[in-house]
Amino acid sequence: MILNKDSLLEHGEIEARRKILEILEAGLKAADPSTAVRKSMSIHEEKLFISPGDLRLSLSDYRKIIVVGAGKASGGMAEALEEILSEKIECGLVIVPRGYSRKYSCRKIRLVEADHPVPSPRNVVAAEELLNLVESNARPDTLIICLISGGGSALLTKPRGKLELDDIRLLTELLLKSGANIVEVNTVRKHLSEVKGGFLAKRAFPATVLSLIISDVVGDPIEYIASGPTAPDPSTFKDAVEVLKRYGFWESVPSSVRNFLEKGVRGEVDETPKPGDPIFERVFNVIVASNRISLNKMAEKARELSLNVLMLTSFLEGEARHVGRVLASIAKEARFYGEPVSRPCAILAGGETTVTVVGKGKGGRNQELVLGFALGVKRVSDVAFASLGSDGIDGVTDAAGAVCDGQTVDRGLATGLDPYAYLSENNTYEYFKSLDDLIFTGPTGTNVNDLSVAVIL
Repeated sequence: MILNKDSLLEHGEIEARRKILEILEAGLKAADPSTAVRKSMSIHEEKLFISPGDLRLSLSDYRKIIVVGAGKASGGMAEALEEILSEKIECGLVIVPRGYSRKYSCRKIRLVEADHPVPSPRNVVAAEELLNLVESNARPDTLIICLISGGGSALLTKPRGKLELDDIRLLTELLLKSGANIVEVNTVRKHLSEVKGGFLAKRAFPATVLSLIISDVVGDPIEYIASGPTAPDPSTFKDAVEVLKRYGFWESVPSSVRNFLEKGVRGEVDETPKPGDPIFERVFNVIVASNRISLNKMAEKARELSLNVLMLTSFLEGEARHVGRVLASIAKEARFYGEPVSRPCAILAGGETTVTVVGKGKGGRNQELVLGFALGVKRVSDVAFASLGSDGIDGVTDAAGAVCDGQTVDRGLATGLDPYAYLSENNTYEYFKSLDDLIFTGPTGTNVNDLSVAVIL
């Protein structure tokens, strides 16, 4: 699953690194979309049982079952769903990133490729086709199963009103570089979309909608995962405007976007569907995989490796490089004082940090997190750390993340690499590439945020 394990174990704290890679692979396996769907669904006597929870749907109540969805994990979810429901599915359309469709074999559900993270015209075409399928089957005797996962917000793009795609693209790029967290980003996206923020559920009404969700948002709020296409939206146009102003580019966004949002604030444009709206009476949203589930599996693996475990948090947020320094301080406390967990141990964390882009370099939040950690444990022995994006893509790079230890900074300095200079240019990819410490998995076909682990021997 980690493609370059051998090269990562040729230097540094080799034994600690080896354990880290095994623990990370356990987390990635737990996030597998096929496994998540199979564990969450079963059929008995024409009843569909869905867990967690005790939801059951009588299949005899529905004349047809339609499948739609979007996201990095949704192709694997679709493949597993076909195995479970077989001929009961009439048809479907699921939008996946470019290159993902060839990984899966679906007979009834068509996998359509689109662009991520910045949407293109093909995203709009795919979203329109999906909406047409939903609207043409929006009847009380239809069950629409929606497969939602990380990346769905960009893949499922249909600008609202007279907004242009180029305006949405520019805004997306600004938001992704701003340091805004995913809740803030998706608050804006929802108010500019015909699909997000509960609008897909509105198009499906009065059909029954069952959304199976793989969460990539810290804390698993369904209204922000893939911008909540089937969830009621508690945010407002005013909230969206405040996000843009908070990050200082309200005046930089296209005038058409500003005008549209201002109309929304004045009540001249319909708000997104809110909690309590009758359209959600037949909508069921179920989370089938999450960061926390992966962290639990990582903890199991760490204990198998005879490590004490500190499950630190699944709510990891903040500026990546600074969070890395904080995690390093906790690792040093364990290394030197045996607190808050005694050696040998693993410290686990998950979530999604952010990067404020000021330089022109190449990197990602996990790579910045790891370099921040490396600076904090410079010349500290018996400590190693790694962090990766569970989707296998960190930032706009081909790496999933990176690994470091107490020798990383000195190894870099010995070859003329100044870690502070690389951080200031947001050029962590080139830093870790030079040290052969990037982690490569390729696209994993899933996304449950980022997974981080420190091992202290």
